[in-house]
Formats: sequence, structure tokens, C-alpha cells
Amino acid sequence: MTTIEIEPGRLFIGGQWREAADGARTEVVDPSRGAVVTTVAEAGAVDVDAAVRAAREAFDDGRWSGLSGRERGRILYRVAQLIRENADELAALESLDVGKPITLCHAVDVTNAANDYEHFAALAHSLDGATRDTPLNALAYTKREPLGVVAAITPFNFPLILAGSKIAPALAAGNTVVHKPADETPLSALYMAGLLRDAGVPGGVVNVVTGSGPVAGEALLRHSGVDKIAFTGSTAVGRHAASVAGENLKPVTMELGGNAAHIVFEDADLEKAVGAVIKGFVFNTGQFCMGGPRLLVSRPVYSTMLGILAEAVPGVPLGDPRQPETVVGPMAGERHLKKVEEYVELARKEGGRIVCGGERLDLDGGYYYKPTVIADLPNDSRVVQEEVFGPVLTVQPFDSEEEAVQLANSTPYGLASGVQTSNLARAHRIADRLQAGIVWVNDWAMLDPAVPFGGVKDSGFGREYGTEALASYTRVKSVVVSLD
Repeated sequence: MTTIEIEPGRLFIGGQWREAADGARTEVVDPSRGAVVTTVAEAGAVDVDAAVRAAREAFDDGRWSGLSGRERGRILYRVAQLIRENADELAALESLDVGKPITLCHAVDVTNAANDYEHFAALAHSLDGATRDTPLNALAYTKREPLGVVAAITPFNFPLILAGSKIAPALAAGNTVVHKPADETPLSALYMAGLLRDAGVPGGVVNVVTGSGPVAGEALLRHSGVDKIAFTGSTAVGRHAASVAGENLKPVTMELGGNAAHIVFEDADLEKAVGAVIKGFVFNTGQFCMGGPRLLVSRPVYSTMLGILAEAVPGVPLGDPRQPETVVGPMAGERHLKKVEEYVELARKEGGRIVCGGERLDLDGGYYYKPTVIADLPNDSRVVQEEVFGPVLTVQPFDSEEEAVQLANSTPYGLASGVQTSNLARAHRIADRLQAGIVWVNDWAMLDPAVPFGGVKDSGFGREYGTEALASYTRVKSVVVSLD
């Protein structure tokens, strides 16, 4: 196992650890106890400029893009190997930083991060072009080239996975990267900077600047040396990032908010459906843009489903994320906890019935909220229409396929959706009509780096994972050679 030094919370620029230019630092809080565990450098515009310049120099001199795709792939395979060798450290950091249950950090976050790098390592030497048949007396062909410097901006809920989903394809295609992780959850990004270096990624190819969105994030968005923006975060911030990119004519990938509908038909296997429903709204304490916080249930089984949820949800293990049996940990921060409390109070005012939960859990000073199921809300309720981003499930009945689809598509979001049914024809029929980037049938959150995901409507545009992601980090050049 490799031992990686984070150089207590310093920025990683040009292959070197350094303090912020003005010496500023910011606190990192353990959400399970509400206590400060460390501090990290808080980058300003000067630091962001240094990181972009380092990435630009590394791109222009070909120290990475000049390697063959096969050589880049070998290094990315080594990254995946080091992630697996350092799984315990990465899982512990992710659990400490985000409040994720340690068991899930191992099974989901670390595993998927390694798979990301492994998948794109395999694709790194498959970038190719095509010859084109034309009436010209010429040989016409296309080739794919890297874009240059990529700004990767990631949120607090899946720091390790969402960083890998951007950095891995960007590197596979030959780009260089400046990564700005969420100010609340920077630890795994800094650890990964050392891992990438030890795997053989040259200095300057990947740079990490920790700091706030309004300062470091804004400086990165507006920097003239950035060639592409890859952003995951809220729809509100995504709109701003996309507008800045538009002003500067830069390509963007936007994976934004979600408020997915999970449809249960009367012919579904209810035992399996309930498991998928619970996973869909408590996974990562509901801080999951592809979670399923809106449950739509066929009226003949509506009361039955509510009864099963009322009995099952309170039994989901909630508590210290360091305990291996814990399934639901704390919210990632106090502001996230308060937001959930405000939405549940609003649900009460809008006529909602709290089936279970509906209150915080006082434990070790942490930011815990009990998984909550709410019935009897109208579809135009804000709690139904907006993204709560916490362990809250609203339940609505429907009477027909048409009504189910109408309710599912009634919010501004379109990231994910789910269908529970034993009727295969119905599954395909409904999936075709759901306005979502990914539709799961008879389960939830089945994800793999080979399967692209992304949103429609207010959930963004562009795709991560799959060959579609790799293509988005390249541009096509056409070459036409006269044969006269």
C-alpha cells in the first residue's frame, strides 16, 4: 500500500504542494459530530491563475497529450490500482468528510472511483476518426483531439466518484485538468492528487485548488485559459456557470439537480419494490441528485405501500457512519440539515401527513435527520416540485398509466426515473415516455462507467460515463488531402 501525503491541506499546483498565496485557510467539519477536524488552503484568484497556467503549460508542451493513448491508458490503470490499494484511507476520508457510512464508502464510492479510471483507461487508446466518402478528388478523414485545459467543478455529496467521472475521461482524451472540489468536502480530492502523481501523471496535468465557489470557483469559470467546463452541482449555480461559459463560447457539461419519480404499479413485486424505494431516497442520506424522492403508487396498492413504508423505514440503521452496520449517516453540513427541516415544516403547512420520521436525531452533536415519508401532499406542493436533497419521500397515488407519466414528468427536473412492474411491455412503454436521462426498471441506482448518465430540462445537458463522456472531452478535426 502506498502512503500518500496531503501536505496538510495545501493546494496542488504544477505537481507541487503549496499554501494559498495569501495564506488563507478554511475549516473542514466532521458532520457526524459537528466538529472541526482540519483546515485546508483557501484558494483565491491568484492561486487559480497559477493552477490554470500550470495546466496550460503541461498541455502545450505535450507532456500528457503527446503520449499515445495506450501510454495514457497504462497510467490510468495504475491510478485504478492505487485507488484499490488505498481503499481504506480513501473510504475513511470520504466518511469523515461527507458523513457517509464507511461500509458504503468502500462498496460504492471507492469501488466506483477505481472502476471509472479503469474504464477510461481502456478507452484511452480507442479514440479514432473515420474516412469520409466524398465526390472530391481527395482523401477526407476526421480525427479526435483533446480540448486543452478542463475546469472540473464538483459538489459535496460524492466527492470521489464525481471527481473521477470528470478527471478520468478528460485525462484519457489527453487534456489537462484544474479540479475545484466543494469547499465542504475537499479531502479525497487532495488525497487523489497525490495518488495521480504517484501513478505517473506528470506535474501540472492535474491541479487541485480548494476554496469557495464564489471566489475560487468563479475565478476558474471565468479564466480565459480554460477550454472546457465540466460541472456538477445545483441547477441554480449551473445556470450561472453555463451563462459564463456561453459568454466565453466554451463547451460545457452540466449535471445538475434532480427530483426523480419512482413509479410502482399494482403488478410489481412489492417486497422488492419497497427495497428499491427505500434505497432510492435514503442512499447517501438523500443527498443524491439521482435519488428517488417522489414515489407514485397505483391506487390499488397505495395504502399497502404506505403501511409497509411506515413499518420498514424507521428500522433502517441510522447513526455513526464509522459503524459498519450504519446505512444512513448525517447530512453533510448544518445548512443542509436546516434546509430539510424547513421543507418538512412546509409539508406540514401544505397539508402533508408525516407517515414516519419528520424530525432530527440528536446524536453526538451531528447533523442527523430521520428518514421521512410524507403522504397527502398535492402535486403542486413545493415539497413535491422542488429538490429537497435529504432523506424525505413524498408518496402520491395514481389511477392510470397516463396519470403516472403525467405526474412523473410534472417537475422541471429530468435526471432519473424508475418503474416497478412485472409487465415487460409496460416497462418499455413507460420508459419511452419518461423525461429523464436514465430510467431504472425494478431497482434503483444501477450505475456503471459504461452506461452514460445526465439530465434533460433543468437537470442539465451532456453525458458522463460511457464513450459519450470521452467524446465530450475532444473536438473533431477534418483533414482533406487533395489527390490531384
